[in-house]
Amino acid sequence: MNADKEKTNHNKSENMKYRLADAMKICMRRSPVEKITVQEIVDECGTTRQTFYRNFKDKYDLINWYFDKILLESFEHMGEGRTIFEGLVNKFHYIEDEKLFFRAAFKNDDQNNLRDHDFHLILQFYTERIEGKTGRKMSPHLKFLLEMYCQGSIYMTVQWVLGKINADPEKMAEDLVDAMPAELSEVFRTLDLL
Repeated sequence: MNADKEKTNHNKSENMKYRLADAMKICMRRSPVEKITVQEIVDECGTTRQTFYRNFKDKYDLINWYFDKILLESFEHMGEGRTIFEGLVNKFHYIEDEKLFFRAAFKNDDQNNLRDHDFHLILQFYTERIEGKTGRKMSPHLKFLLEMYCQGSIYMTVQWVLGKINADPEKMAEDLVDAMPAELSEVFRTLDLL
């Protein structure tokens, strides 16, 4: 019976976190992140500061939590693609649906550097694909190429999210695949991922 109660409490906590994230998104439509207060968030959500602080340390902790959720969701969408291109298209369509949040989150570099977090997730995603298909660790040289590619990919994704690149998800995916270093591209082709 304790396990059921624990699961119910976890679900309630998750639901409250999503409600607070939705309230934060509404606040983000009106103000930049740095000007939003916890009081505004809880007023929008219809809850108390105590409830907020039971779930998050501060507004940046809330942003990071939600960013993790939607980023992981975007990688799930990416994983649904058979190829890197299809995966990127899926990811960019998902990001497009959450563009307001991504834009606000990427504009504000104060909190736990979301770009670095995104970089580590995408690097892990590609590393697992390569090592999972080959059954062995990547060479240091290939790891270098992959890290360089992932850094560039994140940078260009941020530029797109911030509106500095005007392209639809398919064009962004195509450009990122085209920008892949030749040796890395060859590995993905060999593994039937491109």
